[in-house]
Amino acid sequence: MKIVTWNVNSLKVRLPQLLDFLAQEMPDIVGLQELKCENGAFPIAQINAAGYEVSFNGQKTYNGVAILSKSIQTDVLNDIPDFADEQKRAIAATIDGVRIINLYVVNGQELGSDKFEYKLKWLEAVEQWLKVEIAHHPQIVIMGDFNIAPADCDTYDPVFWENKILCSDAERGAFNRILDLGLADSFRLKAQEAHSFSWWDYRNNGFERNEGLRIDHLLISPRLNARFADCKVMLEPRAHERPSDHAPVMLSLV
Repeated sequence: MKIVTWNVNSLKVRLPQLLDFLAQEMPDIVGLQELKCENGAFPIAQINAAGYEVSFNGQKTYNGVAILSKSIQTDVLNDIPDFADEQKRAIAATIDGVRIINLYVVNGQELGSDKFEYKLKWLEAVEQWLKVEIAHHPQIVIMGDFNIAPADCDTYDPVFWENKILCSDAERGAFNRILDLGLADSFRLKAQEAHSFSWWDYRNNGFERNEGLRIDHLLISPRLNARFADCKVMLEPRAHERPSDHAPVMLSLV
């Protein structure tokens, strides 16, 4: 089973690249973030024609999430339960016995800002939600753009990024508390090349210089640890013309 997370940074702009990716890699499940697409404008026909079912929780501007799958989706849930939030940043579905939770975590803008406080509250609500989901689903994947680089090795320059947004102690603490629910960062279940990232700033040739961060993650439960085969960043789409600033990350399970 191939499971992919990808912040497409505008589904409308990246749809041809997404369809090419689906045809080439044939993933079983894909979680998309930052659709920038209202529900009424979602390209359902094109996704179905590519062989995928889809559930989506859309919103224009900078939000919106979707789950694509080759198999039927059940128990679809939009948004974080019991958390009042106008921003469309979460969606969940069960596919072939695996619970998929797709998150587009708040960026936070800068430490100490209102948006940063919102990010921490949002992550706390996610943690409480995941406790319930994990208790009900032994096979679970929490994927998405977390907007958190968990460790110094997930940044191109730890000194520059020290205690900055995406790398602060508070954000990393929130990420680790989610891991402490019994999850594993699948990317770290195998040896990886140094300086492996999933996001690069459009400015200053960030991708060409490999000045990036690893902020796109697939966290898995112990039952899926036993099925783990591989996890890798798919660099090719980031090298396209007019790419997303994120590359897809693919988890492979046996």
